[in-house]
Amino acid sequence: MEIIRKHTMYDSTVLDAAPDAVWSVVRDPMQVVKIVSGPAVKNVGWAEGGSADRVPARYDFTLVFNEGLVQQEVAGRNEVDRSSTYRAVAPTMGIDSYAATIRVRPITNEPGRSFFDWSRELVIADDAEPDVVEAIITMMAKQTDSVRDHFAAPEK
Repeated sequence: MEIIRKHTMYDSTVLDAAPDAVWSVVRDPMQVVKIVSGPAVKNVGWAEGGSADRVPARYDFTLVFNEGLVQQEVAGRNEVDRSSTYRAVAPTMGIDSYAATIRVRPITNEPGRSFFDWSRELVIADDAEPDVVEAIITMMAKQTDSVRDHFAAPEK
């Protein structure tokens, strides 16, 4: 498989929860990591004094499938617009750089629902292992669905 060196990903979905309810969860990257990765990650936690209420705020987690340490930080947050931008602070597992933004927007004619979008850009290292890069990109492609499923209305 030939590796494309720069990936831009955009995913969106409609959530069965009001924007403020969604934002109260996804503004905290610890919650997002647990929702989208579940048992695929371990040792999820704040680093260097980071917290959900601090910007910038560093956090780390380990990918179970290859024990790869991921070090990221919340680089910006807008509470009014319900958006959060985060980035990798160190290269890892063949990814030289990574930046992403999540947004939660109201749906004007359905106040109990939200529009969620997630944009990401990653640059792959020249010496990246193709299988690891493919596994990471495949995992990322499914993460918006995990957020949707987390906020799904309970079945009656």
